[in-house]
Amino acid sequence: MPFASSSSSTPGFVRRTAESDEESETSSSDEENGFEEEPPVEEVDAAEEAALRKRKRPPPITISLKKVCKVCKESGHEAGFRGATYIDCPKKPCFLCKMPGHTTMFCPHRVAMEHGVIPAPEKNTKTSLDYIFKRQINDKIPKIKPEFVIPDQVDCGLIRFHSRRITCLEFHPTRNNILLSGDKKGQLGIWNYVKQLERTIYGSIHSCIVNNIKFSLGNDAMVYTSSSDGTVNCTDMETGIKTLLFDLNPEGWNGPATWRMLYGMDVNIERSVLFVADNFGYLYSVDMRSNKHTGEPILIHKKGSKVVGLHCNPVLPDLLLSCGNDHFARIWDARRLNIDSSLASLAHGRVVNSAYFSPLSGNKILTTSQDNRIRVWDSIFGNLESPSREIVHSHDFNRHLTPFRAEWDPKDPSESLAVIGRYISENYDGVALHPIDFIDTSTGKLVAEVMDTDVTTITPVNKLHPREYILASGSSRTILIWKIKPEKWKTKTEPERKQFIFNNTEKKRHGKVDSDSDGDSDIDPKGRRSKTKKCQSKCTKSGMKKS
Repeated sequence: MPFASSSSSTPGFVRRTAESDEESETSSSDEENGFEEEPPVEEVDAAEEAALRKRKRPPPITISLKKVCKVCKESGHEAGFRGATYIDCPKKPCFLCKMPGHTTMFCPHRVAMEHGVIPAPEKNTKTSLDYIFKRQINDKIPKIKPEFVIPDQVDCGLIRFHSRRITCLEFHPTRNNILLSGDKKGQLGIWNYVKQLERTIYGSIHSCIVNNIKFSLGNDAMVYTSSSDGTVNCTDMETGIKTLLFDLNPEGWNGPATWRMLYGMDVNIERSVLFVADNFGYLYSVDMRSNKHTGEPILIHKKGSKVVGLHCNPVLPDLLLSCGNDHFARIWDARRLNIDSSLASLAHGRVVNSAYFSPLSGNKILTTSQDNRIRVWDSIFGNLESPSREIVHSHDFNRHLTPFRAEWDPKDPSESLAVIGRYISENYDGVALHPIDFIDTSTGKLVAEVMDTDVTTITPVNKLHPREYILASGSSRTILIWKIKPEKWKTKTEPERKQFIFNNTEKKRHGKVDSDSDGDSDIDPKGRRSKTKKCQSKCTKSGMKKS
């Protein structure tokens, strides 16, 4: 009997294959002997496994040489920079003024920055605050606007002073020649730009971005820094020894949902309190006399939004100005702080990068928003529902840059001169440059655009000296010192000079300093003079019209 000899096969679980005659005969024998065939279980399992393998297989890599727009991701056109020219996407409004109907190349604000800017009339609310302002504050402001003095020539520069891009700058409050800088890696740099070889980098102050630098009130050798690592440190400038004052992440990294970063920071001089704000909308206070955190955190912006900046009024320090990612700048009374106690809320179109009171009277407000607008309020005692002026300026960037911030000139008695870097490059004698703009905020006019053919990178960080006509700027990892041209001095004592120093031997203390980079470009990656040096080095211009 053929079936008795094939006892190794179990009826109903025979693997059926078309190519095997032997298995076909065995199957027909099963039917003749009355055995019913059960479903082919192993065949179903194999099909499921094949389908599962097919689903897990990564999609094939396709390479297309078809050019698409970087903005709308569609074919047929391109958008972005082509040399010094920015080409707009035809499906989007003008990149500069954000209005439809024209492109950036033909934007009227690109030719005349003050286009459409009308000086606001004096706003009198007929209250006692107006009387106090006119009697106590307004008398300190001269009625005749003095001539602006612009530092428009590079005096010296320190190439690759930091290993990552520079994020903040601050001049020493009493020593005119000392400049402090912070970078993306958490380093603190100290540079005497008169004795250019006197420079120090402390590499272990913070573990990531240094966002703010402030000085101690009683001891100018101590400096306070806040960082995206959620800490506030007090550092001795001479020794580099730091003292941890405040830590929002004592348990370390537990994911982005709980990691707190500190951005805004300022000092209340009268109360000796250091205010800091985080990326969840909360405000914290640190007593500078005891160097300890005091009180509970207070929600001052939309919960979960980043508080980018803080600034205390120079005349009334209890007035606190904040700005954040919730598209608002707000004024607070530091004596009573809670979410519903803001004195005024200044609405903006997009994220507010910075907000500052005017440096002398504290009566004006200057804000910088990501919607390519610089906004000015002429009086904090008037109607704050809308700004006095909106100035269109190019500072809307994509990534890998420190945010642009328009800052007042602390020496300008008229409180109308502001400085800010420019994002969109311009064509100057065949060279694509990103100038630093000086703007008259009372009229919106471009007073001067400062540039140099050796500086071809974007310069988002700029700080004017509080006592001298000097501008410090951070361009990638490089610090530049700008001064006025020698012929503008009453007595010309030195010939015109410009010196760049390549930082290859830093003085290191309390931390290792390496030379890695986050992809930011420098003046020259090899420390040599730029190829554009063939152009005239006197390309620095004051009030020059764009080509």
